[in-house]
Amino acid sequence: MGTGFALVLSGCAELAYYRQAAAGQWSLFQARRPMAAVLADPTLSAKLRQRLATAQALRAFASADLALPDNGSYRSYADLGRPWVVKNVFAAPELSLEPRRWCFPVAGCLSYRGYFEAGAAQGLADELRASGDDVYVADISAYSTLGWFDDPLLNTFIGWPVGRLAELMFHELAHQRLYVADDTAFNEAFATAMGRLGAERWLERHGTPREREEYAADLRRREQFLRLTADARERLAAVYASSGGEAAKRAAKQHILTQLREHYRELRQGWGGYTGYDHWFAQDLNNAKLAGVSTYHRQVPAFLALFEREGRDFAAFCRAAEVIGQLPPPAREARLRELSLPFLAFQ
Repeated sequence: MGTGFALVLSGCAELAYYRQAAAGQWSLFQARRPMAAVLADPTLSAKLRQRLATAQALRAFASADLALPDNGSYRSYADLGRPWVVKNVFAAPELSLEPRRWCFPVAGCLSYRGYFEAGAAQGLADELRASGDDVYVADISAYSTLGWFDDPLLNTFIGWPVGRLAELMFHELAHQRLYVADDTAFNEAFATAMGRLGAERWLERHGTPREREEYAADLRRREQFLRLTADARERLAAVYASSGGEAAKRAAKQHILTQLREHYRELRQGWGGYTGYDHWFAQDLNNAKLAGVSTYHRQVPAFLALFEREGRDFAAFCRAAEVIGQLPPPAREARLRELSLPFLAFQ
């Protein structure tokens, strides 16, 4: 998940990047079809028809109950013929967890660079690796154009379990409600919290017992995964900040990453056969991947606490988040840290 408008208006990037971004966005828009036309297609499978109906109910709920924008997004459908919409390239120095950043008009500076062309993404990844960086290329299922265009439902996520589908749609619509230039961590944490809280509210009111339990189990696994990776990041940060030489730091890094894989294998034994994180741990386990997880989730506790403080009212929650978003960056960071402390203590 993530903000994709920078893919279209990247005036500061090289011409080749701009061309693939514009062509990819145009191709996506050409593939979308109005929902009425899709549902009128007699060849549409019963399963997809049901999922699209669920998505339309979620779309109406987002605006009526979650204070999210009421616009044309997610009222059309596109099948891209592939399991991802863009590939995001994350990078970080070999001995640092600070992600590389790329800056764009409108979207500001982001801790990743997105591509519609797999080859172009791999080309950048190869260049960054050759320069010594740790690199992670992520398959992204959806992104937001921040309300500048009407984002369609996509084949890349329409088949997800109901709770995850709701979370993704609410996450991307949240970017259209609130977006702060040059603060990826704030934007992704707000949208992540909105997605989770909105999905829980939907399931509470409209979900089946099985759907609620499925989503609750998914959240439990996710929280365990986040604690596991956060511990590894803390240990790596201590190594990188130490006075040891580079060779010693590299050895310590590999030891921590090896232990992380071992701890994951132990953790998943209690998951009843669930293997959803196996691929994540199998490839490119490095600073770039760990930094990406931190970007999306580090400030989520602050927004969960803010939601509670605002009486679990979504409109009030959004307004309060908007006020924080208007603060200067140091004050914004301090306010989020202040909010998160009692929440984390309670946890």
